[in-house]
Amino acid sequence: MSTDLGTPRVLSADEAERSVLLAAPRGYCAGVDRAVVTVEKALDLYGSPVYVRKQIVHNKHVVADLESRGAVFVEELSEVPAGETVVFSAHGVSPEVHREAEERQLKTIDATCPLVTKVHHEAKRFAADDYDILLIGHAGHEEVEGTAGEAPEHIQLVEGPADVPGIVVRDPARVAWLSQTTLSVDETLETVAAIRERFPLLLDPPSDDICYATQNRQLAVKEISSEADLLIVVGSGNSSNSVRLVEVALEAGAKASYRVDDASEIDEAWLEGVKTVSVTSGASVPESLVEEVLDYLSARGYPDAKAVHSAEESLIFSLPKELRRDLKAAAKATS
Repeated sequence: MSTDLGTPRVLSADEAERSVLLAAPRGYCAGVDRAVVTVEKALDLYGSPVYVRKQIVHNKHVVADLESRGAVFVEELSEVPAGETVVFSAHGVSPEVHREAEERQLKTIDATCPLVTKVHHEAKRFAADDYDILLIGHAGHEEVEGTAGEAPEHIQLVEGPADVPGIVVRDPARVAWLSQTTLSVDETLETVAAIRERFPLLLDPPSDDICYATQNRQLAVKEISSEADLLIVVGSGNSSNSVRLVEVALEAGAKASYRVDDASEIDEAWLEGVKTVSVTSGASVPESLVEEVLDYLSARGYPDAKAVHSAEESLIFSLPKELRRDLKAAAKATS
């Protein structure tokens, strides 16, 4: 940084000791990117309005941006006029929602994250084999509601170890567990251990349910927490994975950790006496919001951030088949 005269600014002794650590990876995962691009391309192709059931991803800035382009977010399908186009969010929906959409003759585009779809398939398979399924997750979360809807007579919700003593199953030898994809890895394993203590023959899912991006972001936070006087997580309050990152940071040694939707929510008092600030973002957060936080810190005497890499991500999901089909037809019609 330099003055208007081009003379390098001399850092104070206090500023020279400061540092900013930036988690990598952070922000958008493949499922979120796919869901947001799905709505954008649907608006380009069909024009507005395009209806979206629930928030497409759990970030208020993303939702507001899509609304400005013509997306209309609704809580239930009853709010969508018959015959209109509706996108299902990245968190997934139950079979009952699909049936309702068909009955109301809605054109549907399913933007459910493929990793959530995998959990739905596991629920159906365990139910077909007549297992009692213990779904670890948060009550009321859209993903939990969608998964539970695949086999409601077989699934019961377990929010944490405290729920385990109250579990009632038909046959202790035929119990399986699944989980919401955005949970804390450590907390989930703690819950599974408590369940297994009661049901030693507990059957695991065929692969990890907690998604790769959630795990990678939690690992990245652990890497930058031990030295942090303050760790800032950029993400919305209804974003499960963002909320978990705050908890993971504190457990990993951060002296303080806060979640903010954007830089405007930072309390300057948090910076008092702080030498090292670490920054990350949840899986549904645009990078521009992180850059605003870094600009905020820079304006208060903190240096350029140093990226701390803990994993590389290259996974890309294709767009929903319904949208790919229509985009291909539109391209052929104009060629």
